[in-house]
Amino acid sequence: MDRKHLKPSRLVLAAFAAACLGPAVQAATEADVEASFNPYKNGFPSFPGMAPGLVINKANVEQFKDAIDAGQYLAVKNGWTEMTVGPTTQFTLTKYYIDATKANLNKAKLGEKTGQITGFAAGRPFPEEPQEADPRAGEKIAWNYKYGINWGDNAAIYPFYWKYRNMTSGQVERTLKFNFHFLNFKHRVQHAPVPEVTPNPSELFRGIYLTVLEPQDLKNTQLLIQRYENDLKFDDAYLYLGFQRRVRRLATGQTTDAFLGADIMIEDFEGYNGRISDMKWTFKGTKNILMPYYNHNELKLADDLKEPDGYKFVDFGGQGGCFPNITWQLRKVYVLEAVPVNPAHPISKRTLHIDAQVYNINRTLIYDRKGELWKTFTIGKSHPDHHLPVNKGTGIAIDDSFSVVDVQAKHCTTGQFKGQVDPKLNPPSLFQVQNLRGGD
Repeated sequence: MDRKHLKPSRLVLAAFAAACLGPAVQAATEADVEASFNPYKNGFPSFPGMAPGLVINKANVEQFKDAIDAGQYLAVKNGWTEMTVGPTTQFTLTKYYIDATKANLNKAKLGEKTGQITGFAAGRPFPEEPQEADPRAGEKIAWNYKYGINWGDNAAIYPFYWKYRNMTSGQVERTLKFNFHFLNFKHRVQHAPVPEVTPNPSELFRGIYLTVLEPQDLKNTQLLIQRYENDLKFDDAYLYLGFQRRVRRLATGQTTDAFLGADIMIEDFEGYNGRISDMKWTFKGTKNILMPYYNHNELKLADDLKEPDGYKFVDFGGQGGCFPNITWQLRKVYVLEAVPVNPAHPISKRTLHIDAQVYNINRTLIYDRKGELWKTFTIGKSHPDHHLPVNKGTGIAIDDSFSVVDVQAKHCTTGQFKGQVDPKLNPPSLFQVQNLRGGD
């Protein structure tokens, strides 16, 4: 019907609906897919005075303030750490994931509520460039992260060292040694079975399983997280405490407690380890800033941890040994704000810096309930072709180091990874409650 034939009341309703829905969103094209996975087709970003080999420190940080996130700027300005700039490089993702994105282009649609999605099969659900004028752009970015390929269909950190450090004295208070395992039950694109692990009667999307190897008092402590395909359904999480020899189910709120005394909570794992429906998502714009991306084998690595195959871990330095000794790349980044919908949540918001090519969260600023900066979180990424032989050619950026710095308590937890994209390390049986020792 012509708009001129609408009654005035219906015109008002139509205008009101248009205002609520926001601007029309164009369907994504194959050109959008190409731009999403290769944002550097027309060249890498640059910043005046910045070149590979540059060391940014307290003396010159003001010159490069606009190329550094607020938390990292604070750390450099305070003299806690320095940043060495490396060349920006392509982190080309696996062709299986890119092909799945093309095959399912425009099939994914947001539901009425945050946390609802329909039509998604595999790949990057919303590859189009996010627009600040789109009121649900932040939510789409969150879905792209959730259905991204952090660790691919399945991988393990085998082993994984956490160190608890006093940032003032530099004392290493405690060292934990873990094995971590990750498995996508659904939306698999590369490793058999594709597209889904069956049977899957509970309709799980993803599982995370970890076990503590050291120290002795925590040995055999295990955590299992089962995330459902239905984002509106709460995760199931189970903890087996070796010294108690029993499994207990974690209450929802316990995922925001400090995990085993660290500066990190379960909800922080991988940058964000919660449901889409747990947060209000706001896209804050696109920036070119320094991100912790590098070639592992080209770094000066640590000598204090020995692996039988000669593998060496990322080293740490700076104030209290809280900062990874890595190089940083100037990369295209989406800035995303996540505000908990639960008013009792221990934080007021996270500011997430998401790499536009890889779609992983690599720098996070965490604010306390008063709105003051509480923690900064770095997850360093190695190119898979400059890491372990098993990772070469996988097209999966390898989580390689982490640092959570409590800027208020002057304390930190650091992580050193031996990440392996190896399906054999992640049988589906690992991700069942029955696998936990002492399961009841």
